[in-house]
Amino acid sequence: MNYNIKYLLILLFIFGCATPNFKNQETIIKNKFENTGFSLIYDEQHYRNKIVSKKLNERDLLIFQKNLKKGTRIKITNLINQKSIVATVSNNSKYPGFYNSVISKRIANELELSIEEPYTKIEILSKNFTFIAKKSKTFDQEKNVANKAPVKKISINNLNNNEKNNNSKKKYENDFNYIIKIADFYYKKSAKEMSNKINNDMNLKNVEIKTISDTQYRVYLGPFKNINSLKKAFNDISILDFENIEILKDE
Repeated sequence: MNYNIKYLLILLFIFGCATPNFKNQETIIKNKFENTGFSLIYDEQHYRNKIVSKKLNERDLLIFQKNLKKGTRIKITNLINQKSIVATVSNNSKYPGFYNSVISKRIANELELSIEEPYTKIEILSKNFTFIAKKSKTFDQEKNVANKAPVKKISINNLNNNEKNNNSKKKYENDFNYIIKIADFYYKKSAKEMSNKINNDMNLKNVEIKTISDTQYRVYLGPFKNINSLKKAFNDISILDFENIEILKDE
């Protein structure tokens, strides 16, 4: 009996040492929350068609944002013309995950936001704010340097399907050039491991690594030249359950 117990303990030790680099774990990101991507401009049809689960008054300076609590003050910026406005997070509402937010028509008008390209950045204004992330895949090495470099987030978003004249549509298609930022890593090795995992799990061919600095390596997908390919790629990687994927304009 004692021999069996010792044998079992040895096996548990061996398997315990074979833990992979990825771990599912609760994380708390204490730095200021921000997200870059496309905003959904609210319309009553979205509610009637159950695209969003709650109504939003078109005259209110309110938004839906899934990561932020009701009452949170935010600054939303139109990244095409750099106009910004202060708004407040409304009640929790379900909306397509491809969007970084749902905004009222008043906000869209104030920002002169393009229907075809509602490219926005959302930043929290509260002084004492903690962004609580869901379970996400984390590298052991990255946790050791968490206090050395700011935590970066991965983003996302979408576009409204409204018609424009042919000339405007052609210009929009020519200018459309975005990437899906998966994550920034402190170590290049971690970035390569993440890239390989996405390639192996999702069989995606356009996973790239960009060196931002000696201590920042970005894993991303793209670039994408049209909204349909962008949405498809985002939906493909959504099963990896990243918390805060961002869509960035590829300058």
